[in-house]
Amino acid sequence: MSGSTFGHMFRVTTFGESHGGGLGAIVDGCPPGLALSAEDLQPDLDRRAPGRNPLGTTRREADEVRILSGVADGLTTGTAIGLLFDNTNARPKAYDEMARLYRPSHADYTYQAKYGHRARSGGGRASARETVARVAAGAIARKLLAEQLGVEIVAWVDQVADVVASVDPGTVTRAAVAAGAPVECPDAAAKARMQAVIEAARGAGDTVGGIVRCVARGVPAGLGDPVFDKLDARLAYAMLGLPAAKGFDLGSGFAGILLRGSEHNDPFVTDAAGRVVTTTNRSGGVQGGISNGMPLDFRVAFKPVATHFKAQQTVTEDGEPVTFTAKGRHDPCVLPRAVVIVEAMTALVLADAWLRQRGQVGA
Repeated sequence: MSGSTFGHMFRVTTFGESHGGGLGAIVDGCPPGLALSAEDLQPDLDRRAPGRNPLGTTRREADEVRILSGVADGLTTGTAIGLLFDNTNARPKAYDEMARLYRPSHADYTYQAKYGHRARSGGGRASARETVARVAAGAIARKLLAEQLGVEIVAWVDQVADVVASVDPGTVTRAAVAAGAPVECPDAAAKARMQAVIEAARGAGDTVGGIVRCVARGVPAGLGDPVFDKLDARLAYAMLGLPAAKGFDLGSGFAGILLRGSEHNDPFVTDAAGRVVTTTNRSGGVQGGISNGMPLDFRVAFKPVATHFKAQQTVTEDGEPVTFTAKGRHDPCVLPRAVVIVEAMTALVLADAWLRQRGQVGA
């Protein structure tokens, strides 16, 4: 098992490395008849692409997707969709001086321990460059969910270091998030402070972490499975599989421990249309591992980027202690470019859950 495949019914396998010839994905299980072109995927890819955000890496890649298979006459055929991206600005030589040492908090040592061999340039499969394939696959899932169910997925930067935004998850829009560029935060006051924190970290040769929050509205009740494949568990699995992700919570999350059960429960009522809804959403849209029809609402914590430009202590592959200073082109903060990646993984989880539900009960 390579650990490069995600999903059950809507399955995505990614391949490629940061400084190899290119990257790509195979998307299997997408229903036939979905109108799809490269233009449908490119907007999300542009949001993630390196070199577009002034707060990010200076590496610039076009990240233009080529659809190799699975689409005919503008419609998906139901067969595997092949997606491919070329690496046009790779610089593997930048890693020569670090090739035989273990960079602190990177995957150099663990990949070596697992496989006995590793791609030394840019971290190989551990590089966040791999997520270009996830974003493309997620854009397909997003389009499927929007057309079939009316699902809307919106994520934003909710916290950078100790700067916390104030955003209404019930009304926030993708347009508002885009207006919060380059941080991708719709709270204008918080965005300015976040940007200053990121720029200060970059100026000091350092990095900074924070939180991306995500809501998915229009998710029908009934998605997810009991016990081992709960919807919230699948979301946590998806998010903690992202580079630099270190924490996940849903609804009230860890803050819920401060409440009593009498304060924490979400009372059921019927709305004007006769639908069962809850008056609060501390459950984050999931109860018993199954969606309850309320918006999904969760947060993902990302650590500071492991590559900074201060001197660090480590050891070589031979166990010799060494001091080194990293080189290369790196983000001082992953959060602005992680927003669309969180959205993509959310779409993949929901598309897979919907197809499983449709296959089991026909809904």
